[in-house]
Amino acid sequence: MVDIPMRSSAPVTRQTVLSINERKVEGAKTTRTITSINHTSSQAVSNASTPVSKPLPPLVHMVQKGQKTPLENSGKLTSIKACLGWNVKNPACDVDVSAFLLGSSGKVIGDSWFVFYGQTESPDHSTVFHADGGADREIISVDFTRLDPSVARIVFVLTINEAFEKNLNFGMLEDAYIRIMDPAGTELVSFKMDEYYTNVTSMMIGELYLHNGAWKFNAIGNGVAKDLAGLCSLYGVQVI
Repeated sequence: MVDIPMRSSAPVTRQTVLSINERKVEGAKTTRTITSINHTSSQAVSNASTPVSKPLPPLVHMVQKGQKTPLENSGKLTSIKACLGWNVKNPACDVDVSAFLLGSSGKVIGDSWFVFYGQTESPDHSTVFHADGGADREIISVDFTRLDPSVARIVFVLTINEAFEKNLNFGMLEDAYIRIMDPAGTELVSFKMDEYYTNVTSMMIGELYLHNGAWKFNAIGNGVAKDLAGLCSLYGVQVI
């Protein structure tokens, strides 16, 4: 079973940030250091309350929703990076990326075969969650040379943290995309969503799947009214 840790929902106040920053300041408190602390705390609160918008990276080989694309036209792939990004219209939206490693039954091959911020690596060390995506928001890397042969599909999902509690939905997002990169950093395929529904809280944005021994990408772009725990149940993960 998997324990899904909740990300803190407590508001970041000026006082808490100021307290944290004061502890980081070494030496005597001069007028200059106090000014620096206040400036830093003001910036931190601003950044916490208003997520920074990110420009879209180049999406070179874009496909449409439902389109299936071979990834191995130029030989056998050893690894890929699934790079995901989005922007929010409502600053309360905290979006998470996860990946479900499924067998031929359409369910995970075990409770540990689910990668997200609370479980950043699959048991075979093939699939890894990266919180800092650089030009992208978050990345999930897949090493096919390590991937358990029982895995037939890897589904990439975007979820909104505490969507039900805060009455949030995908109508409050924009610019959501996934791009699949080869080991050299060259884009193989990309998909950008153009449909954002107010009754959706989790989005299966795309998947990798095996077809006749070769990996392909499917631009899914379909969502459900479930949270992360609900998706775990959908894909067969038992949540504590």
